[in-house]
Amino acid sequence: MLKRLSLLVLPAVAVLLAGIGIAEAAQPTPWQMGFQEAASPTMAMLADFHDLLLWIITAITVFVLILLIIVMVRFNEKANPTPSKTTHNTLLEIAWTAIPVLILVVIAVPSFRLLYFADKTPDAEMTLKIVGHQWYWSYEYPDHGNFTFDSNMVAKEDLKEGDLRLLTVDNKVVLPVNTNIRLLMTSEDVIHNWAMPAFGIKLDTVPGRTNETWVRIDKEGLYHGQCSELCGVNHGFMPIQVQAVSKQAFAAWVTKAKQEFASTDGEPAKINLASAAAAVAAGNK
Repeated sequence: MLKRLSLLVLPAVAVLLAGIGIAEAAQPTPWQMGFQEAASPTMAMLADFHDLLLWIITAITVFVLILLIIVMVRFNEKANPTPSKTTHNTLLEIAWTAIPVLILVVIAVPSFRLLYFADKTPDAEMTLKIVGHQWYWSYEYPDHGNFTFDSNMVAKEDLKEGDLRLLTVDNKVVLPVNTNIRLLMTSEDVIHNWAMPAFGIKLDTVPGRTNETWVRIDKEGLYHGQCSELCGVNHGFMPIQVQAVSKQAFAAWVTKAKQEFASTDGEPAKINLASAAAAVAAGNK
């Protein structure tokens, strides 16, 4: 008996511990059962909206299940050999029309509030431009000297200890915390999608069009995302890493990055960000 109980309990404990890991790591985790911990106001609102929908859909499911059981028990051929020939019930028809409408209103109010909140910020303190390519990302900082760099996935054989396979890049995006950041996204070739679960962002980058959203990162850390649009044969090899740092560390990184990624003949330099990352580490001390 104890052995059987352990077989049921241990997987549940593993899932719980995995959930704790999600909150600390801000990255996909084995046996993940829910969202990563919210790192922005938008993601916090998304999580709350998800919880509301979960309660609503659970209540509807239970209600329909109870009705089905009642129908099967009370109105089967054995229990009810002479079925009713009633074809209309005004009160019932009004109820099954009005109640779904009220449920949709309850869903619509927070849904529209969230859509408008996530759309854009009127008080942007800086801008990051994101450009999708087959199959890598490039980033521009127009408010900080307009330097640009490419971000490519690190091959498996080049990974260092602690790096995540398929989620580690050579040049991370560095952003300050507690800052309203406007995100402008476009593409150079096909449709990509810049998705960052911890920020509640998943937006297409479309050739010839600039889409806009925003983020305010609540806490420092390393966050992971991926391209979430089927953009070609190497779609699964376009990871995103965002290093959120203090404003002081970000200022130090910008000073170094301006030198590392200075344009040459109108073309952005393609230089590794190792020394700029060292500036981030120094700024965090």
